[in-house]
Amino acid sequence: MNNKKILIVAAHPDDEVLGCFATVAKFIKQGYDAYTLILSGGKTSRGKVDENELHLLQEEMKSANDFIGIKKVFIANFPDNAFDSVSLLEIVKEIEKVKNEIKPEIIFTHHFGDMNIDHQITHQAVLTATRPMNDECVKTIYSMEVPSSTEWNSFSAQTAFIPNVFFEVEDTIDLKIEAMAKYKSELREYPHPRSLQHLKELAKANGTKVGLNYSENFMLIRNVNV
Repeated sequence: MNNKKILIVAAHPDDEVLGCFATVAKFIKQGYDAYTLILSGGKTSRGKVDENELHLLQEEMKSANDFIGIKKVFIANFPDNAFDSVSLLEIVKEIEKVKNEIKPEIIFTHHFGDMNIDHQITHQAVLTATRPMNDECVKTIYSMEVPSSTEWNSFSAQTAFIPNVFFEVEDTIDLKIEAMAKYKSELREYPHPRSLQHLKELAKANGTKVGLNYSENFMLIRNVNV
């Protein structure tokens, strides 16, 4: 029997680690096959970036995903921090192409209220690419909390991240931290949200909200039981 499959759909390299790697590592330990789709190579919005920097980021991404056992990383080439400059349909088609190849039952993706415009559009594109038709393979969609985006937006009823699913990750939080450590070019010093210390503190704080030692928290967008 084929293993159940997970797809992470993230806008930029390191979003996948920041948002859900402890939970996905937990699923992998349980026998799931996991894949990652990164929609942008990243960094190009920060001005001129030489090819060596982009190559380094690609190597870091491969190393981080390999570390927890991601089967394959798919990479698209949409413009960094400018997803609104291309048609939504193009992004939807890219997600559909990968989805149709691997047939995931579960998708982890961005929160619709993140500050980053690419995250917002990724969320919309995932929902469009997984319309709940009779033959849709994706049954469960979670939106994830990405430090340095989710919490940086102004809070309102429309943008607030209100988790309602809590995964205990005491046995896998250190795998997430080690995976993030491989993104040396994206790491920042504490107390920046992309520091290793903060990531562990966030999982600890999230856990205390629901009586766990460590937790990654998500908003359930859809769950179809058949």
